[in-house]
Amino acid sequence: MPPRSGTGRFAAAATAVGLLAAAGAVAAAGPWDGGQRTAERVRAAAADRGAYARGAPYGSSLAGPVLAGVPEAPSGGPGEARGVGGAGGSGGAPAAAGLAAALEPLLADAALGPRVSASVVDAATGERLFGSNEAAAVTPASTVKLATSAAALSALGADHRIETAVTLGADGIVLVGGGDPTLTARPAPPGREPTGLPALADATARALKALGTDHTALRYDVSRYTGPVPHPIGPNENLAPVSALMVDEGRLDDSDHGPADRTDDPAGDAARKFAALLGERGVRVEGEPAEGRSPAGARRLAAVSSAPLADLVERALTQSDNDIAEALARQTALADGQPASFEGAGRAVAARLARLGLPMAGTRFADGSGLDRGDRVSADLLARLLARAGDRGAPELRAVLTGLPVAGFSGTLQGRVAGGRGVVRAKTGTLTGVNALAGTAVAGGGRLLTFAFLADGTADSEGAQRALDGLAAAVAAAR
Repeated sequence: MPPRSGTGRFAAAATAVGLLAAAGAVAAAGPWDGGQRTAERVRAAAADRGAYARGAPYGSSLAGPVLAGVPEAPSGGPGEARGVGGAGGSGGAPAAAGLAAALEPLLADAALGPRVSASVVDAATGERLFGSNEAAAVTPASTVKLATSAAALSALGADHRIETAVTLGADGIVLVGGGDPTLTARPAPPGREPTGLPALADATARALKALGTDHTALRYDVSRYTGPVPHPIGPNENLAPVSALMVDEGRLDDSDHGPADRTDDPAGDAARKFAALLGERGVRVEGEPAEGRSPAGARRLAAVSSAPLADLVERALTQSDNDIAEALARQTALADGQPASFEGAGRAVAARLARLGLPMAGTRFADGSGLDRGDRVSADLLARLLARAGDRGAPELRAVLTGLPVAGFSGTLQGRVAGGRGVVRAKTGTLTGVNALAGTAVAGGGRLLTFAFLADGTADSEGAQRALDGLAAAVAAAR
């Protein structure tokens, strides 16, 4: 994989027509390869080599650039807040007056209800081109995943991986959960090397046999996370109990995203599956696996790691994966020395966003996924966060943009924003009475605009979605 730090040197300016054709290629090829958007990775590498700056064609590129329209001029450093409120842009940005004329009638749609927070920001300058109650902190639903993702990337870096290990205990071995919700117990496809729990079982069986034993007791350690395990919403098909050890997100079917029945004991189920895998490899586990602790300084026998954090972020955003989002929040807490609980994660996410210079008035992060109605963010925070993710001084945040679903083609936007097909990328958010959309649009002149529209008093969810789609399309149509 090419180094992700290079994504900070994307070349500037692509047209909306180019994005439309490129997004079609994404739909045909599929967005994932090991969790990352291969086409965008290739395009980033090409830009690193200076091909476009020298006038050479992209040739091998398949996907639309996430930084289309962002000029080469340097921006503020990682700790510097860009752009204060205000109207108008520069260098060809759509006129603020025209944007207001297009958006204000759409915001008056009764389907959006009485409480709407809206903000549009020029990604190149950080200037706000449009605002309506933009500072009001409202319920964001799943758009809060943008904040969770940015905080995790800021705290840990795009290349960080979450590890699951096996250590020697006092009377056997200990399976130590590190908080990787993507750990799988499923066999590898034919012709591919085992990954996840099967790979860990392979390495553990080899290590035990090298020690001269073919039987062991098994404990499992979930102490990396603290606080309540169930989400405040209770048992739910959208989220497993939040544990430092689980396989396949605790799903009880063969799905890999979307709603599904979940186990109420993800750690115990993971340990039992690990015991069965060891048995298949000639190591008998004595008795039932039981919860325990890995001794301090214990000898490590084997370990497996998740995909890089940037890949997890992309999957969390494209598929609106709640389990990954909660894990990202807790990993942020661990990185910042906070308890890995809902409360500790909320404090860590808020602190990380404040360090990025984002507007934090009224914010509250009750969870990492947006399922909790106690979450509060403003449209201005999300629009500025997205602009920050495109800042060449913050390449570690780039996956916040590359993970956004493409209107009409991928993820939760596959059937939405027909008027912005291929040129709008955005994270959706839906709860009963809450509808939200936050993302990017390539507007007239190839300028990249970021936007957030949050409505938390809706009575007609389908009508609200149509209204939000119209708002995003209007941003893309700005001239």
